[in-house]
Amino acid sequence: MNKPTTKLLATLAVLATAATASAAITVRDDDGNVVTLQKPAQRVLALAPHVTELLYAAGGGDKIVATVTYSDFPEAAKKLPRVGDNRQVDMERVIALKPDLIVVWLHGSSERQIETMRTLGIPMFHSEPQKLDGIADSLLRLGQLMGTESVAQPAAAEIRQQFAALAKQYGNRPPVRLFYQVWDKPLYTLNGKSIVSDAMRLCGGVNIFSDLKVTAPVVSNEAVLQADPEAIFGTSEKNYGGVNLWRSYTTMTAVRNDNLFTLNGELLNRAGPRMVAGTVALCEKLELARQHRKN
Repeated sequence: MNKPTTKLLATLAVLATAATASAAITVRDDDGNVVTLQKPAQRVLALAPHVTELLYAAGGGDKIVATVTYSDFPEAAKKLPRVGDNRQVDMERVIALKPDLIVVWLHGSSERQIETMRTLGIPMFHSEPQKLDGIADSLLRLGQLMGTESVAQPAAAEIRQQFAALAKQYGNRPPVRLFYQVWDKPLYTLNGKSIVSDAMRLCGGVNIFSDLKVTAPVVSNEAVLQADPEAIFGTSEKNYGGVNLWRSYTTMTAVRNDNLFTLNGELLNRAGPRMVAGTVALCEKLELARQHRKN
């Protein structure tokens, strides 16, 4: 009896190992949709710059078959093939690349194409963290989908620790009302649901347009003047005038207190690991604004 029993147990162990190896991988994306893969993804299409950064940080850089314009970090990402930009993706190239996972970012001009991609039957993960904690969460889930948890888990833990340290340092500082200028013509900003606004909150900043319903609304110069923020932030982007347009409004609190600041937009506007550095820069500028307060 012992020999058959031993043989049976050995067979069951082999079957259990095989079942575990072939077990489906299931996560939820940032829309709450279930994404299931029968095995770890080996050919991943990254359709946003922040997605490319997340995939590399999660240990899957060698699995990315293509990305889109402006996916320029880390350095290795510059060598990846492009399938389009944030407005238009070459569907024929997408099909030819035979991805087993597509990671997308939804915005107004891309939704129709993304719906077309869904008809291809390729698993799709929507990445759009709206809170700083979501960056580490995204890393973990993408690591699961690619089978790179050994890299993703410590990377996510480090990001959580860094944000926790910033929250401890700046969480109780006096609030600073601010205007965050995404673009100047037209004048774009972000509302309170944006992940950038979560960074503001961590630093003790108060977004003067947080209550607007649209995520990236257009506002008027008059609305900003009326709100009279204590600080104004712009980003260092090409073909963008930045915060200089406000210098002539000498009665504004932000101008009087010399609180017109410029940040690296790639560090703060992309919901990836580099948002840690972007948030550090934002916190430091807000602390400078506090120091500029007139007695």
